[in-house]
Amino acid sequence: MNASIQAAVEQWKSSLFDEQTRNRVAELEKNPEALYECFYKNLEFGTGGMRGIMDVGTNRLNKYTIGLATQALANYINEQIEGEKKVVIAYDCRNNNTIFSEVVAQVLSANGIYVYQFPDLRTTPELSFAVRHLGCSAGIVITASHNPPEYNGYKVYWKDGGQIVPPHDGKIIDKFNTLKVSDVKFEGNPSLMEMLDTSVDEAFFEASVAEVTEKNQDKSALSVVFSSLHGTSITAIPPVFEMAGFSNFHVIEEQAKPDGNFPTVESPNPEEGAAFAMALKKSDEVNADIAIATDPDSDRIGIAVRDLSGKMILLNGNQAAAIMTDYLVKSWKAEGKIDGNQFVGTTIVTSPILKEIASKNNVQVREVLTGFKWIADAIACEEGKTKFIGGGEESYGYLVGDFVRDKDAVTSALLLAEIAFQKKKKGSSLFGYLLDIYEEYGLFSEHLISIKKAGSKGAAEIQEIIKNLRENPPAELGGDKVTVVEDYQSSQKTNMLTKEVSTINLPKSNVLMYYTANGSRVAVRPSGTEPKIKFYFSVQSALDNKSNYEAEKQKLSSRIEKLISDFS
Repeated sequence: MNASIQAAVEQWKSSLFDEQTRNRVAELEKNPEALYECFYKNLEFGTGGMRGIMDVGTNRLNKYTIGLATQALANYINEQIEGEKKVVIAYDCRNNNTIFSEVVAQVLSANGIYVYQFPDLRTTPELSFAVRHLGCSAGIVITASHNPPEYNGYKVYWKDGGQIVPPHDGKIIDKFNTLKVSDVKFEGNPSLMEMLDTSVDEAFFEASVAEVTEKNQDKSALSVVFSSLHGTSITAIPPVFEMAGFSNFHVIEEQAKPDGNFPTVESPNPEEGAAFAMALKKSDEVNADIAIATDPDSDRIGIAVRDLSGKMILLNGNQAAAIMTDYLVKSWKAEGKIDGNQFVGTTIVTSPILKEIASKNNVQVREVLTGFKWIADAIACEEGKTKFIGGGEESYGYLVGDFVRDKDAVTSALLLAEIAFQKKKKGSSLFGYLLDIYEEYGLFSEHLISIKKAGSKGAAEIQEIIKNLRENPPAELGGDKVTVVEDYQSSQKTNMLTKEVSTINLPKSNVLMYYTANGSRVAVRPSGTEPKIKFYFSVQSALDNKSNYEAEKQKLSSRIEKLISDFS
């Protein structure tokens, strides 16, 4: 262990840190490898905040690294915002969240900033809503989203309700990197701390329902199964569905109690089929039309529907986004609200079908980097010029309208139920609607592979994989020529046939994308929130008749398998 790491360890054994922390450091000294992982670097305050394993040390999430992040934010707010400065704080079901939330409140108030706190856990979309509803300078939510139980995190929102983007993120990061724990003001000012009542909840619920449907309708014809996967959506989705009239609503009680250990699932991630096991079983018991599950902070949504044979199947994030986008666009069109000054948001790794839906309905597209903060940034940049309809990303996130500025599983769940209800009234279903969409725009199929590479060694391996791909781009994929390579780190798009190079007009990001002559696409990027490298495979074909869906789907699956084999 080098001298700088050892010096950090010694500091964390000093009286600057509490007894519990000092004892934990002493315990870790008996395990040099674990001690190294906790101290070998500083936990990064990234472009949206922080996420990491909870433990002591500079490379772990704890009240001291949380304090440093909050002091950096407080310094920036006091420098940038004139007049009254206010911040609203929320937290989800994660372990230690009440402790971390209180640390944040104490540090902000110690720096003269007025703090709103929720009396209990609240969803991320409600936090985003609350920032503008309460006229705040910023917002913070303590969450690690869908990560495993040992993780926690810290997301920062600016006054527009979206996660921080340039230039704010870089300037806060610069301040964070210059601070020491001794600089943090941990002793708060109680006169600047206010506990919120239920009025923000009620306003958020009302806005969510108003964005999708009318209140107090009889929608008992649709049977819905819902699981919060031990997360925060239990505080929001049941009341919103009740307000909208979905009374045939079945909660998975075994997963309804918020619990940061997530005892009934291996991972609280609605992207993973195993998380749906209880919901699928309940769906068959009550003959449900759809089943919905959300991640711990309720920004991601997963959905299961009945296929044409009546079997419950899981839709992926691209399919759910296609359904919601097509429904919203056509609803706006039917109401005469499409005049070419509307847009749909999508990301570079999301299915191209969203762009197809938009372009064929005279709707603009804003394609942005991975991460919903960029969709929120597009909304802010277009405000007063172009109206946002909706937008999504492949990782099970969607936003309906602009009253929230982050992915919103609460309103998305309600929208999917509303679509299912409307289709059922006409003798169809969500799955039937999806087939209609494929017949109209083409059949698109996507597959994601995430490879976990934990710790310092894993991080180096991920960078080596990306480096090799960047320096040695494949000439063929799936037996087809690679025609275009996009490198978002260098902002260069290269036509591999003509060698013509053009500029990518998006912020730099460590992403590589490959396109082939037959329309296949592969994207590779390190995850921004987990120790993983991700490979996104996308293929497409025409679907002349939806009766040919299964055969065409199998052909696309075979193409994806060939693409995967080239990266094996």
